[in-house]
Amino acid sequence: MADGTTHFSRRNLLFAGGAVAAGLTAGGLSWALRAGAGTQDDGGPVDAGPMAGAFDMRTGAQLLAPTPLFNTTGPQSFAFDDTNGQVYVLQIVESGIRLDGEEDPVDSGDRKTSGDMCLTRLSSSGKTLGHMYLRGFGHGISCGVEPTGQHTYIWVEGRADTESGYGRTVVRVPFKDGSVLDSSDDSVRHFDPVPGSTDVSPALDLPGGRVLVSHEEDGVHRFSVYGMADFLAGRFTAAQVLRAGVQVKQEEWFQGCALYGDHVYVLTGGPYTGKDGDNPRKSGGNTYVSAIDVRTGKAQGRHHVTVAPDLVYREPEGIAVAMAGGRPALCIGFSVKTQDRRELALYRFTA
Repeated sequence: MADGTTHFSRRNLLFAGGAVAAGLTAGGLSWALRAGAGTQDDGGPVDAGPMAGAFDMRTGAQLLAPTPLFNTTGPQSFAFDDTNGQVYVLQIVESGIRLDGEEDPVDSGDRKTSGDMCLTRLSSSGKTLGHMYLRGFGHGISCGVEPTGQHTYIWVEGRADTESGYGRTVVRVPFKDGSVLDSSDDSVRHFDPVPGSTDVSPALDLPGGRVLVSHEEDGVHRFSVYGMADFLAGRFTAAQVLRAGVQVKQEEWFQGCALYGDHVYVLTGGPYTGKDGDNPRKSGGNTYVSAIDVRTGKAQGRHHVTVAPDLVYREPEGIAVAMAGGRPALCIGFSVKTQDRRELALYRFTA
């Protein structure tokens, strides 16, 4: 969310060129590449046609009309429970709420720096089906949902840095409607795949059985890919470790990532600004999706996302892959302003 706060990894994101890649992607999920990497003479990013990785960015269609969440704040990220046809959405806790164990209501600034989030469970049509509060976890840059039998586990950042409000670990917790869970609770298991890293956030590739961890280490933003079984067992030898390549500009705002098949998908962009600003509505916005090949670390398509130009405010917030009838779709979320709250709008792009 654009809040005027300067934050290196979320806001003025520096993507260093080059990559370290090792290992193979999950069997059966290798996509034929339909877009080559493109760079300008000065090393800057360029659009590489209609494709970003495996997805055709010309196929944008509304998946969910602007929809209110449990709190009035804007969405930060979302993930799909394809088994049950549901969507889980993270947002910062709204100002003025007093949760269990709090003597007084807490303002929005303190909620952000404390890493307090609200998680809303939605039906596929946008009906609120439940919520829970995650106190002290992080900012919600990205997340994952893992339905397992009668339970649904949420993968999210944890142990928020008390100055930035961004997570430093990865956690996997069961969704419990109406509950308040603290990151410091004894029931919360923290995974620390890259000790000392900051701005940590996970995403899941359930078909491939993989975990994607976005993190900042030594001033460089990286994406690490792990087998899920190894990750849960505490074996943190990454199959791939990537530095995002020249497809993403230094000044772009990082708004989430997703993993599917042979690609990491990176969402960047900010809200519309006034006519004299650097992102006016008439420009079509500055939302981009970039794809990075996990096998080589090379850029494999970057596309300017111009879908739904008339949305009010229109800040990109979150990216995830949904499986509908066995067919994958890359989905992008936008934060939309209404009179008294922010809402989530979702758009999908098919392979």
